[in-house]
Amino acid sequence: MAIVTFLSDFGLSDHYVAAVKASIIKAHPQTTIVDISHQIAVGDVGHAAHILSSVFRDFPEGTVHLIAVSNSNAKMTKAVAVKLEDHYFVGDDSGIFSLLSEQQPTEAVDLHNEQSAHSTFVARDVLGAVAARLANGQAMTDMGTSVDGLNEFMPTRSKATKQQIAGNIVRIDHYGNLITNIMLRDFAAIQKINDYCPFEVNFRREKIDKINQSFFEVGPGECFVIFDSQGRLQIGVLQGNGSELLGLMVHDQVFIDFKI
Repeated sequence: MAIVTFLSDFGLSDHYVAAVKASIIKAHPQTTIVDISHQIAVGDVGHAAHILSSVFRDFPEGTVHLIAVSNSNAKMTKAVAVKLEDHYFVGDDSGIFSLLSEQQPTEAVDLHNEQSAHSTFVARDVLGAVAARLANGQAMTDMGTSVDGLNEFMPTRSKATKQQIAGNIVRIDHYGNLITNIMLRDFAAIQKINDYCPFEVNFRREKIDKINQSFFEVGPGECFVIFDSQGRLQIGVLQGNGSELLGLMVHDQVFIDFKI
């Protein structure tokens, strides 16, 4: 099955999403199009990367992911197609691909052509057709010229010692839950080194000495700390907005202190 996912900052009140889908269907009518989100804040590449990195591996290998989100702080960037973890990505070379995976792309091509040079709607005029052709088996090398280097961002990572993991809140989701860059793999490794000693999760004035296995281990209005399905430490309040109730925002610090 030929699958193209679609992620954009177009919103839902204009014709832009439909126009891009039309270009995909026109190129290959049997292509299955899956909307990921069109509610990304305009130019918010970090938000787009967070959403896509959380879900792209749930699709079959060979799926094509069309990204129509441009870095609002950057000059015009080239449109590219990228192969990463046996998935294909089509979008602007905005640095987003470096935020999707810790692996490096195995292939990348520049999609620049006469049409893209003069288009004011590259997602429709170029990216849609390329995504459809890739999803239906056409080689990436037929789409453009090979490129060696892509723009990169340096993602914010937690810092770990034997005594502490220091991280930051990197995203607040729709429910007000606070997603951090503290990873389960790091927590588990340090716990093993420390013979599974007691620990405390510290943020603002809160100190919690337990990682929950389920949201419902706490009562309504109570705080939970859990590793989510992506292995990221998440903090929230059951049936409440954790960000508002705990007074926490993106970039605020979160610590796990190990009592060795």
